[in-house]
Amino acid sequence: MPTHLDVLIIGAGLSGICAGHYLQKECPQKSFAILEGRASLGGTWDLFRYPGVRSDSDMHTLGFSFRPWPNPQAIADGPSILSYLHDTARETGLDRKIRHNHRAEHARWSSDDARWTVISRHPETGEECVHTCNFLWFCTGYYRYEHGHMPDYPGAERFRGELVHPQLWTDDIDYAGKKVVVIGSGATAVTLVPSMAQRAAHVTMLQRSPSYVMSMPEEDALSQSMTRIFGKSLGANLTRWKNILRLILFYQFARRMPAAARAFITKQVRNTIGDVVDVDAHFNPTYDPWDQRVCFVPDNDLFDALRDGTASIVTDHIESFTETGIQLRSGEHLDADLVVSATGLDVMVAGGTTLEVDGKPVHPGQETMYKGAMLSNVPNALMSVGYTNASWTLKCELISQWTCRLLHHMDQHNHRIVTPRLPEGTTADRPLIDFNSGYIQRALDELPNQGERLPWRLYQNYILDSVLFRFAPIADDALVFE
Repeated sequence: MPTHLDVLIIGAGLSGICAGHYLQKECPQKSFAILEGRASLGGTWDLFRYPGVRSDSDMHTLGFSFRPWPNPQAIADGPSILSYLHDTARETGLDRKIRHNHRAEHARWSSDDARWTVISRHPETGEECVHTCNFLWFCTGYYRYEHGHMPDYPGAERFRGELVHPQLWTDDIDYAGKKVVVIGSGATAVTLVPSMAQRAAHVTMLQRSPSYVMSMPEEDALSQSMTRIFGKSLGANLTRWKNILRLILFYQFARRMPAAARAFITKQVRNTIGDVVDVDAHFNPTYDPWDQRVCFVPDNDLFDALRDGTASIVTDHIESFTETGIQLRSGEHLDADLVVSATGLDVMVAGGTTLEVDGKPVHPGQETMYKGAMLSNVPNALMSVGYTNASWTLKCELISQWTCRLLHHMDQHNHRIVTPRLPEGTTADRPLIDFNSGYIQRALDELPNQGERLPWRLYQNYILDSVLFRFAPIADDALVFE
């Protein structure tokens, strides 16, 4: 395969497969390849192997619009999602475009040549490979694959059991009949607890502070009805839009009426779980809904595990690990054979690839995102960054469609270079992801910023973005074409 390409995509997960599909459909004259640092495609869904791993977005929006999710599950398990991605890559022919075991390490841009030079390395052999391309497109997600965030727990070295981060879960970890403590309150923790409770002697969910947790049906009955009535294609499209509108309305309701949203969510939990758990103590956060991502669980599985006693929940701080478990500040001791530290991700921009423009290093944390798709002052480089309040794929599809429009525009006007430039005097000090979650707060210096208004502001609104990405003129005051 050629080493010079029109477009080089980094990453073969959801974002990369999405980008590749639209490139070959809308820009068939463009040559491209997908560099994947691992031996298999799938990204997150190939990496995560912990018990019960599943989507925390409904699959009718997390799946691609060009290949609707084929299963009745609205909340799907990891292996099913991985199988879907493999099938999509094979059916679209994208599997032949993926170059596995090419971990992009460094990319340098030359304005004189109007091209990127990308150095990749085989993760096992260390063999180096050099590619050049006109456009570089990062579809690498936003976290480090090598490890997650593991706090420096006091006394952890004394613990005689096993301490593991779910991102590094292996199949030989045995928890059957054991006492398990899962540390955390986010999407990973609420997934692990009910799944592990089926085999463990008991699972305790230990959280420093509560999260908002809501139940949704594992299967979308309305979707199945619409498919029967309107057919597979139209039924899938109607289901997708139904779920998009539901997410937008719920998010707007929560942001505009936070007290009412809090009452709605906690009432749902209270009605489901009864008086078995103190809802105010364990499911009523100090922050407003969507200050952090709301956790969704299928068919009340977490609440069922708490209600039937196979799991319990504790809200407290860790004093230290002991030989047999965890000592809490309240004085309570949690016995444990296995501790799972579901304490979040380590954020990483561009998959850890270092960037250089005309000999000067690029620091993403000092730049601003243009439309959530390009970095200021970085020519001919794209970045697929999905939504935080909805399915990741929805925004990635819009960015992919817009990128194809951009490429057509440049061909029509004989442009070789495009660079977003932030106008002088423009304020751009908002964090890219406006969450107070720990993994975001730890990475504020590394993440790009966003501005006060379009096209430098991200509104997390699919309908607004649909208009902006699909119909707004490509050329604007922020893009400099050469």
